[in-house]
Amino acid sequence: MSEQSDFPAVVDPWMVVAFEGWNDAAEAATEAVDHLIEWWDAELVAELDPDDYYDYQVNRPYIGRDDDGERSISWPTTRVFVARPVGSDRDVLLVRGLEPNMRWLPFCDELLMLADRFSVRGVVTLGALLADTPHTRPIPVTGSTSDADLAARLHVEESQYEGPTGINGVFTVASSESGLPTVSLWAAVPHYVAQAPSPKATLALLGYLEDILEISLPLGDLRDLARAWERGVEELASSDSEIAAYVESLEEARDTSELPEASGDAIAREFERYLKRRSRDTDT
Repeated sequence: MSEQSDFPAVVDPWMVVAFEGWNDAAEAATEAVDHLIEWWDAELVAELDPDDYYDYQVNRPYIGRDDDGERSISWPTTRVFVARPVGSDRDVLLVRGLEPNMRWLPFCDELLMLADRFSVRGVVTLGALLADTPHTRPIPVTGSTSDADLAARLHVEESQYEGPTGINGVFTVASSESGLPTVSLWAAVPHYVAQAPSPKATLALLGYLEDILEISLPLGDLRDLARAWERGVEELASSDSEIAAYVESLEEARDTSELPEASGDAIAREFERYLKRRSRDTDT
C-alpha cells in the first residue's frame, strides 16, 4: 500500500466504498463516490499496490501527460480519500477503485486494515444493477445489513441473495465478519438505458446514503442532470412505438406492485426522511 502522507486525524468516520465493473451498472455507484470526492475536496491518503490485484491485460494502464507536461502512466488501482464535510461533526472515508482481478481476500484485508487504522465505525458499499424498472419512476434502491440496530433505523433487512457475487458482496461479508456494522445499497438502473452516466440512479444512491451517514450531502447539479437524463430517455422511448409500449408495461407493473405501499409505513418513512434532511440543512 502506498500512503500519500501521514494519516490525518479523523472524527467518527464511516467508510463509503464503490468499485467499477460488475457491481456498477451505468457507473452509478462510482459516480456517487466521485461526486463526493469532488464536492468535499477529499484528500487522497492511500492507494493499493496495483501489482497485487490487477491484470493489466484486462485493466490497462493509461499513458498521458502530468501537470508539468511530462509523459506519465496512471495505473489501475483502488484509492482511499478522507473527506471533511462542512458543518458536520463526522468525517468520511471514500474508497474508489476497480474490482480486482485476483486475490480478493487480501484486497479486502488491506481495506479493513485501513478501516481499523482510522477507527471506522461502519461501512457502506454502493452498487448498481440492471433491472426491469421504468425510467419515469423513482429509481429503486435496496438496502441490506446484518446489524440489527441499523436494520431497525434504516428499515432494511438481511440480504436473502444467493448466487454469484462481485467484490461488493465479498467486502460486505468481510466487513461484517470483522465486526463492522455494514450496509449494502444497490440502485436498480433501467436495463434499456444501461449506458453511463445515470445521474438519476446516482442521485437515488446519495439519498439513501444521506440517511445512513446522517449528513446533508452536497447534490450540486445532480437534480438538474437527472431531470435532463429522464427527458432525453423519454424522447428516445417515444420515438419507437415498441419501446414506448414496453416502458408503459413496466410503469403499470411498478405502480401495481407499489399500491399496497402507497400508504401507512411507506409514507411515514418518506416523511421521516424529509424531516431529517430539513433538520440537518437548518443546523448547517
